[in-house]
Amino acid sequence: MSSPLPPNAHVSTHPCLRAKLSQLRSHATNARETKLLIHEIATIVGCEALAHGLKSIDGAVDKSPLGYEFTAETISPSHISLVPILRSGLGMVDGILSPVHLAIPTNPLYIPTTRTQFSTRSYHTILLKTRAMLSTDTKNPPALQSLLPSPVPVHHLGLYRERSTLQPVEYYNNLPYHRPSQNASSSTPSTPTTSASDLAILIDPVIATGATACAGIATLRDWGVKRIIVCSVIASEDGLRRAAEEWSEGVEVWVGGVDKETDDRGMIKPGLGDVGDRLFLTIGK
Repeated sequence: MSSPLPPNAHVSTHPCLRAKLSQLRSHATNARETKLLIHEIATIVGCEALAHGLKSIDGAVDKSPLGYEFTAETISPSHISLVPILRSGLGMVDGILSPVHLAIPTNPLYIPTTRTQFSTRSYHTILLKTRAMLSTDTKNPPALQSLLPSPVPVHHLGLYRERSTLQPVEYYNNLPYHRPSQNASSSTPSTPTTSASDLAILIDPVIATGATACAGIATLRDWGVKRIIVCSVIASEDGLRRAAEEWSEGVEVWVGGVDKETDDRGMIKPGLGDVGDRLFLTIGK
């Protein structure tokens, strides 16, 4: 009998989500249907996660159309970032934030690897095409109004699993780290112009072994975030437990469903397959 999940690991029991997850599992579900189902599941998981992770606070005094004063409410914390893990995390972003707010980074940090040697320019091309894909489907309404009340920064982490070790390898990172002066003659670093978010929402649709989610959590801790909410469509029991225990006092992990185990390739059984391949029509690459 498996041990119970940590208290900071949350599995949705929403009946509609569970039905949609069954539809998403099917081999007969095409790319357009996959995209829509992930959007809908992300919206439900996001609602549950943010209801737990945010607080409502009083803001400014406003007036209703009839002229009556009322105290507007807003959310706390307000300094929030969305951090999708490429590629598949992009499919969940518009479930939490309207795709019109997906910003292309102006000064991306390019980290080449032996497997992925694409240039910054080609990354921009990929991201532009992805943004167009996410924003042109009129059947996928933006969920910004129902979740986050205001636009927030969207940063990106590029991670892939090395095939033999199943360990994550980072190939892209555009978090706005504090960086010291590049002037070697200066003994004092330059003044930081950015700060880490109070809350980072890490988006990773599938938590299989948990290694990628843990790498994302470790990167965000190194950036300096105070709290992390991980949103995922599905996880294995061991992967969910591993992600939740990576930083138990600072992380809450919310998933749509859980399967018991993974196979020898590190894929969840029965799982969803490779979500990135299903979204971007690259199955069999």
